[in-house]
Amino acid sequence: MSFRTEQDMLGQYDIEEDRYYGINTKRALENFKLEYHNTNIKLIKELALIKKAAATVNGKLMYLDEDKAKAIAQASEEVIAGKFNEELCTNALQGGAGTSANMNVNEVIANRAIELLGGKKGDYSLVHPLNDVNMCQSTNDVYPTALRIAAIKLIRQLSEELAKLQQRFQEKEQQFNHIIKLGRTELMDAVPMLAGQGFGAYAKALERDRWRIYKVEERLRQINIGGTAIGTGLNAPLKYIYMITEELQDLTGLGLARSDYPMDITQNADVFVEVSGLLKACSTNLIKISADLRLLASGPAGGIGEIKLPQMQAGSTIMPGKVNPVITEMITQVAIKVIANDQAITMAASMGQLELNAFMPLIADSLLQSLQLLKDGVTIFGEKCVEHIDVDKEECERNLIGSTALAAAIVQHIGYDKASYVAKKAIEDGVSIKEVLINERLFTPEEAEQLLNPFEVTKPGIPGRS
Repeated sequence: MSFRTEQDMLGQYDIEEDRYYGINTKRALENFKLEYHNTNIKLIKELALIKKAAATVNGKLMYLDEDKAKAIAQASEEVIAGKFNEELCTNALQGGAGTSANMNVNEVIANRAIELLGGKKGDYSLVHPLNDVNMCQSTNDVYPTALRIAAIKLIRQLSEELAKLQQRFQEKEQQFNHIIKLGRTELMDAVPMLAGQGFGAYAKALERDRWRIYKVEERLRQINIGGTAIGTGLNAPLKYIYMITEELQDLTGLGLARSDYPMDITQNADVFVEVSGLLKACSTNLIKISADLRLLASGPAGGIGEIKLPQMQAGSTIMPGKVNPVITEMITQVAIKVIANDQAITMAASMGQLELNAFMPLIADSLLQSLQLLKDGVTIFGEKCVEHIDVDKEECERNLIGSTALAAAIVQHIGYDKASYVAKKAIEDGVSIKEVLINERLFTPEEAEQLLNPFEVTKPGIPGRS
């Protein structure tokens, strides 16, 4: 294997000749040898998009000659297309506020641009990773801007998937609004409800999540590109600052806007905490919903068994015939992971000091992972579980009739104490509430029938009174 020698302020390093990355990436690979995944490829691609935008603007302003600007832009496009994914290999958890990831992208683009201009990799007199690819930039404005763009794109996708999941629950609401069942509080029999009402409540919770997540995109649209090191804009001419924002708007199709105070965006990461907090809120709803579904589907003989979840795979290596609610368990674990990531984001954001947060890599890795996990998890949950939920009408009616839930319907007619007596006697005698009311001559059969009409007791008002 042949090598080329590269040099930086710390000394020299031998780099494999066929590698597109350079000395800065090599040092990062040595320094951050963690058994952990690489920097999120979505973040890498947005870094490359910013390099393309910067090269285009610097070419228009004649800070770069035309051929060099075009070569950098083309190399950036190839990175975005995934051509050099193996070369973009820095660990996600890196020191330096993302400098290693930025330099990795700079070096790969520079060496590919050198090739496009007819040179050999490592000949930085043709295209320099810092002087040319990183011109008018700093990691501290490029990295947060790339993260915001990547997050916005994922937020839009997640919002769409939540809207689909909400719609699926609304469809279940309509599908099962003719089935009466037992409502429960604190896992104990409470009052009657319609099976569809339960699904409708889930849909409303998801509606809030979808709207909150959709709206939080606005917080991410302000970018600090052009702020360079700490937000003052040192080494970035005013024309460049305004032009690159417009270029990024055109390239992304997003309503990005230059912050009126870039130093704020550079040093403060609370916006990412806000976004993550909404993902956490969504996750709590998903955990609650999936837990309800698992409980209502428990059985088939020894549980509640009022709903049926789709059977997706064999559930045991030792218990024949067992099928587990695996999709609900999957989305629960996804939601727990998102909540755990929220804690990491919160801690990392709070530990920024003075003009920069050194822990942006952890924030970026955790936030993008949470968004991707939720998007994928919600899609699978909707398509492989919610879409195929069925309700066992007979089991719902059997559980309702065998309970004392209907006793609540007569409280306003005979008082709480006498209604409690009726409920207790029904349990002791093993008969229905209706039978006790008739046997104790509290109501005629016709009156009891009217009072205990299950579809009346699921509506507002006092049963039996107009």
